Amino acid sequence: MEITLIIGELILGLALIAIVLLQAKGTSASVFGGRNSSATYRTRRGLEKTLFNLTIILGAVFVALALLHPILIRL
Repeated sequence: MEITLIIGELILGLALIAIVLLQAKGTSASVFGGRNSSATYRTRRGLEKTLFNLTIILGAVFVALALLHPILIRL
């Protein structure tokens, strides 16, 4: 059971890294004082919105699994 949880966390972690790296670059550069510091708001559409939602879901599942890991290995 413990090996399955560790492999699941590893796969989720790698998938989360891949999804974050696939997202558009420079979307938050203005927050840190980048060259283009004008506050522009834009709507996510299509694949960008899907990647954003998938990032939130994978992150939530990863955190939940990490928090439940000590409880689940005792079962």
